[in-house]
Amino acid sequence: MSGTFDDAGLELLSDSLRVVGRIGSTVVRRTGWWSPAVHDLLAHLERTGFAESVRFLGLDADGNEVLTWIEGVSGERAWAQVVPEAGLAEYARLIRRYHDAVQDYMPPADREWMTEAHGLRVGEIITHGDVGPWNTVWRDGRAVGLLDWDQAGPRPALHDIGYALEYAAPFRDDAFCLDHLAHPAPPDRGRRMRLFAAAYGLDSVDGLVDAVIAQQETTLANTLRLAARGLHPHAEWVAGGFAAAQQARIDWSRANRHLFA
Repeated sequence: MSGTFDDAGLELLSDSLRVVGRIGSTVVRRTGWWSPAVHDLLAHLERTGFAESVRFLGLDADGNEVLTWIEGVSGERAWAQVVPEAGLAEYARLIRRYHDAVQDYMPPADREWMTEAHGLRVGEIITHGDVGPWNTVWRDGRAVGLLDWDQAGPRPALHDIGYALEYAAPFRDDAFCLDHLAHPAPPDRGRRMRLFAAAYGLDSVDGLVDAVIAQQETTLANTLRLAARGLHPHAEWVAGGFAAAQQARIDWSRANRHLFA
């Protein structure tokens, strides 16, 4: 199978410049220096029976990776799935199931990750790294899939938790929540953070606001670094003003931490 844009039956999926498209029940995506590490991770998840990850099927004739397609609601439409409290709890449990699946995973020491230039350290797991609602797949209120593993890498589990909470608590002002995140009313952020933490299995929410801010800062630094290497779509994001927008989000999180008590 070839994954070029000239293929008959190729359906382009999104504006991500890393995505080639869908062919039937498979997704064809471009690869990078991090891809062998991700392929090892996906093989581990398949061996351990983590049903919600895509499966790596190999490389096509053009060197693109071929992955399984997970049917359901994802992308922009998945945002609304984490707004109800039942969906929020389901989202947290999905992330916990993934973290449990990689708790004992030891990747090959020579693998390179997209953003992490070190091996697995004490207290770290291989986090997903981009576990926003848009990378989840839903059917009938159940989280059945986790997509886009490019940013996986060795980090504390709190990185994924903070990343998810930024969008699920969420760490945005009321107007943005109503206009863009499918909230019918201003969210009770503290309640949502406590519900997420309990569903994930945390004993308290202590340190979670700081975890969100830390991953926001990490996201800014990593995006700038990848853009400087000419990686797409990061270079386009930075050219479009990402750095200033991300710093504004960090500043908002610091100034409004009282909303999450």
